[in-house]
Amino acid sequence: MSEPGSHGHASGHAPGHNNASAHGEDEHHIVSWRVYLAILIALLIATGTTAGVSYIDLGIFNAVVALAIACTKMVLVVLFFMHVKYSTKLTKLTVFSGIFTFFVLIAMTLTDYITRAWGNW
Repeated sequence: MSEPGSHGHASGHAPGHNNASAHGEDEHHIVSWRVYLAILIALLIATGTTAGVSYIDLGIFNAVVALAIACTKMVLVVLFFMHVKYSTKLTKLTVFSGIFTFFVLIAMTLTDYITRAWGNW
């Protein structure tokens, strides 16, 4: 007999398992098909809303509304289809940093867009 801990199976782990799974780094979250269906329906509604709003004249807010809907759809895809909602804190921080940078760039773009027509509306 071997000493406990000398082989993978003696320490309670299946043979061939690496230590990453013992620490939860290799853990996968299973998402229900109902969640995917709800996200699909939300994305389809948002796409229909985008198409519907494109026929409404909102003045300078057309771009704002379109970008708000697009950002909402992006967040849903990133959180659920890319499984960031169930990822590690480092992955969430990395994604949040990218999204924050994106929002800063969009805010700067919209600031320029709105101020170009200053006084004409």
